[in-house]
Amino acid sequence: MERGLRTTTRFNTRQITTIGMLSAISIVLGVTGLGFIPIPPVKATIMHIPVIIGAILEGPVVGAMVGLIFGIFSIVQAITTPTPVSFIFLNPLVSVLPRVLIALTSYYTYKAIKTNFKVLNMSVAAAIGSLTNTCGVLGMIYLLYLEPYAKALHLSTSAAQKGIITIAAANGIPEAIISTIITVSVVTAVNKIRRK
Repeated sequence: MERGLRTTTRFNTRQITTIGMLSAISIVLGVTGLGFIPIPPVKATIMHIPVIIGAILEGPVVGAMVGLIFGIFSIVQAITTPTPVSFIFLNPLVSVLPRVLIALTSYYTYKAIKTNFKVLNMSVAAAIGSLTNTCGVLGMIYLLYLEPYAKALHLSTSAAQKGIITIAAANGIPEAIISTIITVSVVTAVNKIRRK
């Protein structure tokens, strides 16, 4: 019998398949640009949804692996299709860390909510995961790059601050709603298939 430490560091076949499938979706979204919705001067994203789904279905490590792929593609997008603020996304603290954290906040929110309504549990977890992405990325930009961000966009620092807050609201709420709808639909469907 294997010890708990060893079993938690290994992926079973279903987890590997889930990572592969959701990472493939992330790669397609990243390569085609379908996962990034241009809202100047940044790009809103739906690429965080596979991270949330992976975390709820298979746990935080699986979700974090998908989040890592998402973060890497943010860096690739910053290099291959640059915008005036793409230099910010070359920093893994902006492009990768928040995307990995999506998995942790989604999973642990889902586990912490103990209602009998799984749809509600998934909805809250998906919304929190989505907001983790929005607040994490924009929060890092605010903390690490506010002045260079303002300079790149030819804005004052105060205008850049207001812009970041506006982007957070304009992107964060719609992304959270879309995340909730898609996550609940996909996770419910997968769980029904698994029960058969």
